[in-house]
Amino acid sequence: MAVDMARAANRATGAQFHVLAVDDSIIDRKLIERLLKTSSYQVTAVDSGSKALEFLGLNGENEQRDSEPASFSPDHYHQHIEINMIITDYCMPGMSGYDLLKKIKESKYFKDIPVVIMSSENVPSRINRCLEEGAEEFFLKPVQLSDVNKLRPHLMKGRCKEEDQPSNKRKGMEEIVNSPDRTRTRYNDGLTLV
Repeated sequence: MAVDMARAANRATGAQFHVLAVDDSIIDRKLIERLLKTSSYQVTAVDSGSKALEFLGLNGENEQRDSEPASFSPDHYHQHIEINMIITDYCMPGMSGYDLLKKIKESKYFKDIPVVIMSSENVPSRINRCLEEGAEEFFLKPVQLSDVNKLRPHLMKGRCKEEDQPSNKRKGMEEIVNSPDRTRTRYNDGLTLV
C-alpha cells in the first residue's frame, strides 16, 4: 500500500514537468517519448533542432542582447505549455544537439532550462564538450528507464531557478506578452497562444 502511494505521488509530481524531446530518428524519438511518459512526464517530440527552436519561439535566430525579446514572434510561437527540460540527440542533420544546446544556453529566456544530450557514440571529447557547454547529463543510447530516473533532480533544480527569478524580470516579460501587437496570454509563468 505504501509503495502504491509513493508511486502515485511520484506520478503526480512528474506530471508537472514538460519535456521537449528532439531526435531525427523516429525509433529513438518514440522510445524516449515512451520512457518519459512511463515516468509521468508530459512530452512534446520534434524531429530536428530547428523545429525545437521554432517550438520555443527562437525561430533559429539569435536573440538580441538588449531588453527586447525580438525573437518571440507571435506568428511562429507554438509553445502551449511551459518547457521544463530539453532532451536532444547529438547527431542530427542540419543542427546538431550540441548546436541546439549552445542556442538554448545563449538565450536570455531559456538558458536555465536543463538540457540533456543523447548519443549512440561514446566519444569522451564530445561528452566533455557538451557538459562544459552546460548540458546536465549525457546519455548513451539506447536510453533506459534508469537514465530517465536521473532527470528529476535537474528538473527540480530548474524549477527552483525559475521560482527565484526576480519579479521585475517576470513583470517585464508579462508586459511584452500583453502588449497590443501580441496575441498571447500568460498562464503559470508559461506562454499560451490565444
